[in-house]
Amino acid sequence: MPSNQSNITTIVGTQWGDEGKGKITDFFAGQSEYVVRFHGGNNAGHTVIVDGNTFKLHLIPSGIVYGEPTSVIGNGVVVDPKALLDEIAYVKEKGITPKLMVSDRAHVIMPYHIAMDGALSGHQGDLAAGSTRRGIAPVYADKMFRNGIRMVDLLEPDVFREKLEKGYAFSKGIIEKTLNQSLNISIDDIYDTYSIYGEKLKSYIHDTSVELYNAHKSGKSILFEGAQGISLDVDHGIYPYTTSSNTASGHISIGTGVSFRNIDRIIGVTKAYLSRVGESPLPSEIHGNSAKSLRDKGSEYGTTTGRPRRVGWLDLVQVRQAVRVCGLTEIALTKLDVLNGFSELPICIAYDVNGSHITEMPASLTQYRNAKPVYKSLPGWADLPEKVWEKGYSALPETLKDYIAFIEHEVGCPVKIVSVGPQRHETIIR
Repeated sequence: MPSNQSNITTIVGTQWGDEGKGKITDFFAGQSEYVVRFHGGNNAGHTVIVDGNTFKLHLIPSGIVYGEPTSVIGNGVVVDPKALLDEIAYVKEKGITPKLMVSDRAHVIMPYHIAMDGALSGHQGDLAAGSTRRGIAPVYADKMFRNGIRMVDLLEPDVFREKLEKGYAFSKGIIEKTLNQSLNISIDDIYDTYSIYGEKLKSYIHDTSVELYNAHKSGKSILFEGAQGISLDVDHGIYPYTTSSNTASGHISIGTGVSFRNIDRIIGVTKAYLSRVGESPLPSEIHGNSAKSLRDKGSEYGTTTGRPRRVGWLDLVQVRQAVRVCGLTEIALTKLDVLNGFSELPICIAYDVNGSHITEMPASLTQYRNAKPVYKSLPGWADLPEKVWEKGYSALPETLKDYIAFIEHEVGCPVKIVSVGPQRHETIIR
């Protein structure tokens, strides 16, 4: 079992999401007293496999599958109440009584946000990020426009109606007059439906900032679970091909309402190759038989969308950025077993942009569109020893250990967790 070095552990993605954070979170969640989501919404998905049982979650933190930790949806998360109620029902059907708290300050995804999301995707054309069309961007935009509705508002009928009338009129105008689409749901239907959602969720809605502050003061163990990955961060990612929230570890303070000044452990989850759901340039993307092999062996289909993921070789330019921006103390390297059988494994160490080599993620969209991968090829390995997780790191093939050492040297961060299978026990701690 893992041992936390402090009472706060953070897990974030170092690529495009889908790195295997669900499994790594699961690995630590059983020891944690609180497991906390701090950004994003039900556009993110994570799969956790526990004792052969598969859980596919979108909003609720992975710790929910244990029953003991308190799962917290922080104020930085945007919440679709129907999706949350469906997910609560889902975990109950799995035999779990959810210990769940939702921030009273979390913003609510409304039907007009979902309608606008679809309309915006058509408007953005080649600059569209490949939205899941769940209303994420519009609800974050309304938050900044100060047209937002928060979870606490669903519990206060007069305030809810007051805010709904402003938010509905604002979004309806954009959808119909600017984007030339129609909004067919009435404000009264929204009010009635969401008032019921609020009543059903009332027992879960709390001031989670105070809860987490007191938990931290009393020395309780807290696990922060990021969604998506660094290249999708709305500030540091490949803008505008990003999500609509900050995925970097620094958003914890904003997205939970508690300032943790001494987080000793920040784990960056890195898949041993690359995958991407959504649109954007992707320098190390591959096609053909190698891509099909990676996709099928790695089950590279989106948890939320079911879309086939684009795949490619490991890109250390983006991992290097994650180490720097997120302040990673260590890397958890996942899905190494998927690379079994490749005789040669290219790793992207830099980009060639019109003859110049760059080793850090460019802000320039022109540069990124023109980026060609600069590869270093390493020898692969045939297979892993049977039950290698029981035998430890020394039992791994030498070429696999060389692969890990090369990554550590290139990005300046140690790989301390090595995942060699989907089950939580198929993990080696160095």
